Amino acid sequence: MRLYDPHPPTLRALANTGIRLMLGVRDDQLRDLANCPDAATNWVRTNILQYPNVTFRYIAVGNEIDPESTLAPFVLPAIQNIYRAIRTAGRDSQIKVSTSIRTDLLERSYPPQSGVFKCSVNWYIRPIIEFLRDTQTTLLVNVYPYFAYLNDPKTINLSYALLQPNSGIIAGGVYYDNLYYAILDAVDAAMERILTAVPTLFSVLSDEEVKAGGSGNPGGTGSETGWPSKGGGQGRDYTTAAGDGPIHTVENARIYNNNLMRIVKSATPRRPGRPLETYIFAMYDENLKPGPAYERHFGIFLPNGQPKYQLRFR
Repeated sequence: MRLYDPHPPTLRALANTGIRLMLGVRDDQLRDLANCPDAATNWVRTNILQYPNVTFRYIAVGNEIDPESTLAPFVLPAIQNIYRAIRTAGRDSQIKVSTSIRTDLLERSYPPQSGVFKCSVNWYIRPIIEFLRDTQTTLLVNVYPYFAYLNDPKTINLSYALLQPNSGIIAGGVYYDNLYYAILDAVDAAMERILTAVPTLFSVLSDEEVKAGGSGNPGGTGSETGWPSKGGGQGRDYTTAAGDGPIHTVENARIYNNNLMRIVKSATPRRPGRPLETYIFAMYDENLKPGPAYERHFGIFLPNGQPKYQLRFR
């Protein structure tokens, strides 16, 4: 389960359930956490240590922070301070500290093995990746084949974006069963490229804080993905490239998320033998969320708790 910010009633409800949780740090807290180690210590004490019976898996320090925003310079120091507070509490072997990114930080994603970050974001992403390497933590990546299809419906096949079986393609001489694999591998290649291009500029940790064996590409973990069941608005044509119907349907959302259950049991071509991990966005429709209509219809449940469709977990 993923929570985007600490919510005490939900944290209390998760106690003794065994549900592994990714807990987010609100973006508006990044500045204080970066500038004040004591603030990070207090955050960990209040939101982690007060819930000893909750199984925390990740702390996501910031979600999809734009490298051009005023918050961007605070992400890495906030990660460092939260990590050190977790380490001081003796929980660093259980809880990983990272941040989540959008895939539009990539300059190139096709073919996946040619994935590379935009030069303009290297100052931001590179030291974060070096930190993740040193602490043996993965980068959290929000992977949305839906948006890839929405932005390029003439090139991307809808079945490929919906992760349908037997809809794969050959990309750069490698067979890709679905677009989710291709996007995640493009990020993986970009991470590897940024780490091997030149020697490390600096270590984000002291020598004694770097864990033994903390080297190589830390890889990426899918931290959210999904498909909306309804859409439209803002003057856009949200039908398929062939013009044979809308792409925002309950059936397409059901197909995508059930296929997701299937593909995460396997591995991507770049990471054979390593099953994937991801989080379905979202549990409930966000019926009050601003923006395009599709933003309010990613939930697998309606706001009243009624399920939209059946998920197949096996």
